[in-house]
Amino acid sequence: QVQLVESGGGSVQAGGSLRLSCAASEYTYSTFCMGWFRQAPGKEREGVATIASDGRTTYADSVKGRFTISKAEKTLYLQMNSLKPEDTAMYYCAARYSLSCTALLARFFGYWGQGTQVTVSS
Repeated sequence: QVQLVESGGGSVQAGGSLRLSCAASEYTYSTFCMGWFRQAPGKEREGVATIASDGRTTYADSVKGRFTISKAEKTLYLQMNSLKPEDTAMYYCAARYSLSCTALLARFFGYWGQGTQVTVSS
């Protein structure tokens, strides 16, 4: 059974940093493509970053150079630096059983966490 539990959201001023965590089962962590998505009110869920089982990463253009996805000890992380008000959203951890892991499309991911809110004030 795939279980994903996010933590680490909160409120921060523009320019600040936050680190999100997602606890996963060992099978999920080592075998699945995993990713972070976000959804702002009134907007579609968008891909932020993914990391393949072999460690290769993919980022949305809007977060390149500011966010870093990583995984260790059965936990997925998203380090977010230089945060902007437009980064405000509910952030979700997701997983898919696939070797392909470059598509930042929510419809490809079948397993989701409950979400954690990130609010960036100007």
